Amino acid sequence: MFETLGFENLTAPQAAIWLGLLLGLAFGLLAEVTGFCFRRAVTGPVAERKRAGGIWLAALVTALIGTQGAVAAGLIAFDDHRFLAGDLPGLAIVAGGLLFGAGMVLTRGCASRLTVLAGSGNLRAVLVLIVFALAAHATMKGVLAPARVALAEVTLPLGDVTSLAALPGGAVFWTAIVAALALAGIAGSGAARGKLALAAALGLLVPLGWVGTGFVLYDDFDPIAFESLAFTAPAADTLFWSVAATSISAKFGTGLFGGVLGGALVSSLLGRRFKWQSFESPAQTGRYLAGAVLMGVGGVMAGGCTVGAGLSGVPTLGLSAILALAAIGLGGWATDRALNARLSGSAAPSSTQAAQQPV
Repeated sequence: MFETLGFENLTAPQAAIWLGLLLGLAFGLLAEVTGFCFRRAVTGPVAERKRAGGIWLAALVTALIGTQGAVAAGLIAFDDHRFLAGDLPGLAIVAGGLLFGAGMVLTRGCASRLTVLAGSGNLRAVLVLIVFALAAHATMKGVLAPARVALAEVTLPLGDVTSLAALPGGAVFWTAIVAALALAGIAGSGAARGKLALAAALGLLVPLGWVGTGFVLYDDFDPIAFESLAFTAPAADTLFWSVAATSISAKFGTGLFGGVLGGALVSSLLGRRFKWQSFESPAQTGRYLAGAVLMGVGGVMAGGCTVGAGLSGVPTLGLSAILALAAIGLGGWATDRALNARLSGSAAPSSTQAAQQPV
């Protein structure tokens, strides 16, 4: 469609950068205001988990309905997309999801949340994102690529059943089921209505990304990747474009990543929430860096992060995206439980010893 829009000095790849920038600005603004974060939905106190889960599900509902609405209208199709691949690299997805989930707990935020925090003055998040991008690039194209390829070769043949849409009932039925489950979670979340509304607006950015790259900017002569909101590959692309812009072209993800930083910065400044923060101890630094590596490796192996495979991937109804999000959630939950058990165990002797001291 792009060739019919009448642009004379702008190619489809160049327009994709601007599209990514605009979507990123909106995401940064909305995510900063709502506290949009998948990690908070799987770890922490029950009440906080419910509120964070409600906000995340509000975004998922609109992303799902908007994306499937675009499919039903014939604007886009995911038939050849990697989320609907006939051979499911299950081992890589599960292993990567578990690693990513563990990493987001160690860093106290997934890649999208850390990008928002970086724009809000959090220097811990800045360093984590740099290491995250390096680890992701090493897994995609560097020294860790052979291990990724080896795991990806262990596949499960799905045949034609690559998505929920291929199951009895079809896309409309399963869209309604997933949306109903999400709405039930939202109803019992206790999240503020204003934040739920803003989160729903955030979710609409997902179908805008899919339609923008897959329909509006579609050009047979100058094709671009069919993609939407994501943070793993965009973080790596942005890092290497920033240091080699004369030899590496910017992409949709580069604009998206920069837009999120800018949107979060504007939102935090306007709301007077901008605050410089840094590491408090060497041990904390080591924990965050380890988490960054796990997220970078895991995000590539799983095929995306909580936004790339989750918020953008699940609305495709692809089984691989659903599996990746489930593995990330399980990895985060298990790591949080393990850390809490370790803290409880280390605190017990100290308490006993303190109790034995004379007052």
